[in-house]
Amino acid sequence: MIRLTINGEEQEFPNAIPLIEYVSSLGVNPKMIAIAYNGEVLRRDEWEEITLSEGDAVEVVRAVGGG
Repeated sequence: MIRLTINGEEQEFPNAIPLIEYVSSLGVNPKMIAIAYNGEVLRRDEWEEITLSEGDAVEVVRAVGGG
């Protein structure tokens, strides 16, 4: 088991997980979110290069429209 901090909450996963796989599991339009990985905002083309592992911190921010 590995522990990650996702949006400020600790979560456990059975093993390391590619970031792009985690994003797909969220069921949101990836064009509508931004991701910070260990404090660094990632460009979308970097998502496929990252594998989440023990101790990583991820912040997922979703755009919300309003009026």
